[in-house]
Amino acid sequence: MYYSNGNYEAFARPEKPAGVELKSAYLVGSGLASLAAACFMIRDGQMKGEKIHILEGLPLPGGACDGIKDADKGFIIRGGREMENHFECLWDLFRSIPSLETEGASVLDEFYWLNKKDPNFSLMRATVNRGQDAHTDGKFGLTDKASMEIVKLFFTRDEDLYDKQISDMFTEEFFGSNFWLYWRTMFAFEEWHSALEMKLYIQRFIHHIGGLPDFSALKFTKYNQYESLILPMVKYLESHNVQFQYNTKVTNVVFDIAEGRKVAKKIVCIRDGADDVIELTDNDLVFVTNGSCIENATYGDDNHAPDFIITDGGCWDLWRNIAKQDPSFGHPDKFCSNTEATNWESATVTTLDDKIPPYIQKICKRDPFSGRVVTGGIVSVKDSNWLMSYTLNRQPHFKEQPKDQLVVWVYGLFTNVPGNYIKKPMRDCTGIEITEEWLYHMGVPENEIHDLATNSARCVPCMMPYITAFFMPRSKGDRPKVVPEGCINFAFVGQFADTVRDTVFTTEYSVRTAIEAVYTLLNVDRGVPEVFNSCYDIRVLLDSTSKMMDGKKLIDMKLPFMVHMIEKKLLKKISGTVIEDLLKKYNVI
Repeated sequence: MYYSNGNYEAFARPEKPAGVELKSAYLVGSGLASLAAACFMIRDGQMKGEKIHILEGLPLPGGACDGIKDADKGFIIRGGREMENHFECLWDLFRSIPSLETEGASVLDEFYWLNKKDPNFSLMRATVNRGQDAHTDGKFGLTDKASMEIVKLFFTRDEDLYDKQISDMFTEEFFGSNFWLYWRTMFAFEEWHSALEMKLYIQRFIHHIGGLPDFSALKFTKYNQYESLILPMVKYLESHNVQFQYNTKVTNVVFDIAEGRKVAKKIVCIRDGADDVIELTDNDLVFVTNGSCIENATYGDDNHAPDFIITDGGCWDLWRNIAKQDPSFGHPDKFCSNTEATNWESATVTTLDDKIPPYIQKICKRDPFSGRVVTGGIVSVKDSNWLMSYTLNRQPHFKEQPKDQLVVWVYGLFTNVPGNYIKKPMRDCTGIEITEEWLYHMGVPENEIHDLATNSARCVPCMMPYITAFFMPRSKGDRPKVVPEGCINFAFVGQFADTVRDTVFTTEYSVRTAIEAVYTLLNVDRGVPEVFNSCYDIRVLLDSTSKMMDGKKLIDMKLPFMVHMIEKKLLKKISGTVIEDLLKKYNVI
């Protein structure tokens, strides 16, 4: 497996890998990574679909990319996916997946057309004082000291950030900035999360720094990700006769490890309530999604808070059982043993009449029933005790959604502190109480809040104990390599497999680990699209530096005396050169 870029490899079709007709595949889990791996095996590995088996513990596919209409509770979304134009592996995949709505088009085609015609951007990034504009005004609000702290993190070696927290790298000047408000609400970072992951995010998305304040960097699907991304993949795989086996919980993969070779020999599982074992040969490839950000997710309703459950974590127990067999299989407890640090809660609010939408329209400054971009990303409530954010994607968000209803996604980063209006921690609140807290921050008169929350909306809260588990501070080897050293027929895929330079908590990461796994185990002779190299582009670095400083020029920063002296001499030397032109073009001098 190797990395590549450019159109030469992007449009190449690899030859059929040697011996692929002798191989079979078993994929544990049916989330985005697993489905993507199956698609790549068919498209690029040219494996017959009937030889691919997807083992899923639940009765439906999709993993964390969900969106469902529950018969009793109504519409439910645990979260949403923010995408951008340089998700190279994701778009490489979806160029080949047929659209379910537009004949002759791919999922990428319809996504591209949609976001061209209706580009995303926010008109209200944050509020205070019950729905008033927080006037972040597109500014980062970084002091010179805070800016230099970001620059220092950007240039710090990975190994020097092992097991370090974000709070180890920044001071209060940074944490009080708009930059941190944008960052932590958009990506769900907390001060105790991994400084290494934050550094990787800054490097990975440096080309989008200017788009952080208004979300113009982002692109979204037409509907929820289950209907827009997962279902087209499932239909594609079913059309190739891929075998889906639901209600099949895998509890272990047993290895034969000797003389540097690691061979998966058995898959131990519970199928429809009965113990089962799948015997494997060297030609049976196994792909395991290790860990899960939505493991033990629980739902409440209007009158009940969701339970906080941390026992019987099937995905985590599977990884633990595998990891016991060899150190190269990673250290799951590094990520899943502190649920107070990894949990937050979301809620799906569905409006039922015309009483709440005017408050939404007042804040987002758009007609939420237009079918076009509504909030353009999350609206963060800056003075919320829960640090609440909410968003309305294009409506309808579900194909079955009535035209006079809106589906809103709400989440809070701090679940263990009392709200501003509801004096209870979010995790203890019913759906009605969460809706009341949201309506309070929307500016609904207090004497109307309870009636609207009770009669004009339906709310389904969702507690997720492990939702930011992949952000926990880590060291080398805590996440196993996609294909651990010596593995002959086994790979990890998904958010807890390790690949270079890319960032977790993204659809791209799931698909990247999938393509790397398939290309390695099948020896597919085509380059994996490398991570977009914006952090090595001097133009991007100059432009993002200028925007990060809210347009202030580098020479205006309060730097030490000797640095200013050196700076003046350098400016004199570059005078009249293309370097001077470049620095002026990007507003650095």
